[in-house]
Amino acid sequence: MSHRHAVQLRKAIAGALPVFALTLSSCTSEWTLRTSRPAYALQWPYPPNPARLTLVESLTGLSAEKNAESVLRDIVAGSDPAESNSFLLPVAVATGPDGRIAVADMGRRAVHVYLPLEHRYERLTGTADVPLVSPVGVAYDDESRLFVSDSTGSVFGFSERGAVIFVLRSAGPERLLRPTGLAYSPLKKRLYVVDTLAHRIHVFGTMGDFQFSFGERGDGDGRFNFPTHLFRSETGELYVTDALNFRVQIFDESGKWLETFGRHGDGSGDLAMPKGIAVDSGGTIYLVDGLFDNVQLFDRHGGFLLTLGKRGSDFGDFWLPSGAFINKKNELYVCDTYNRRIQVFRITEGAANGAL
Repeated sequence: MSHRHAVQLRKAIAGALPVFALTLSSCTSEWTLRTSRPAYALQWPYPPNPARLTLVESLTGLSAEKNAESVLRDIVAGSDPAESNSFLLPVAVATGPDGRIAVADMGRRAVHVYLPLEHRYERLTGTADVPLVSPVGVAYDDESRLFVSDSTGSVFGFSERGAVIFVLRSAGPERLLRPTGLAYSPLKKRLYVVDTLAHRIHVFGTMGDFQFSFGERGDGDGRFNFPTHLFRSETGELYVTDALNFRVQIFDESGKWLETFGRHGDGSGDLAMPKGIAVDSGGTIYLVDGLFDNVQLFDRHGGFLLTLGKRGSDFGDFWLPSGAFINKKNELYVCDTYNRRIQVFRITEGAANGAL
């Protein structure tokens, strides 16, 4: 078919669209995560050692099943060559109580939200007055409200259905400078927000009401030098990546310092560019390093256990990874940012409870 005939066909179909609008309005797409899996099992450490971690799959975006409406739209307008629902620069990930998943995508200036129980996809972009510019952190509360940090100076609260509840620009009298890592406490009903440039952590209620802050710049216990990421363990401890002190600090939920581990270096167990952090149900700590392109595992007191991954683009490799998250099923999600994917690993039950 010639280009001229194709254009005429599109115009003819476009003219017919109003006739079918009533029928097509009831047609909605069902969405699914776009996944890929290795041809054979990949585990760490390598066989014959017992597996602590096994690669489950890689997530690269969202896909809609084609229905009459979407097929007709593609004919009329052409398909989207940009594949705007694929991940471009995924930097943070979290799952909600019903299994929904949120991915902060700096490249798309949006948060992708997938609800598997409804096969539904939402794309959150902020508000007309305060759009998302640099989303870098996500966290769910126990009612599926989603919190999103934008490193340009805002923290958003979204309802279970994706409506904006609040936009925070300050923490009490302090303006938010660069909000980054987020964590939620179901016990205290609190949202913890890392402010990297303020070298502090701010604490809010679930509706955005400011409660208190802790930390200041320095290298002593409880002080920070450009903190970035944050994770709350099942036991209620807060693990903070104190990036330019090249260490991890552990606090209780009131902000009381408990412990510190980590050192700068280029060997196993050393830190070069510490980023995302997560803790499994057995207390093992998973720390992403963007310069090493790997995830290092530590015990509760900072003893080095294992390295996961290396620089590359194959399954199990990483290229400038960033955020990390562990869900209630003890699955580890790692944002493999420059490979434009999220890799999901199953934590062996014995490893999670400390038996391995």
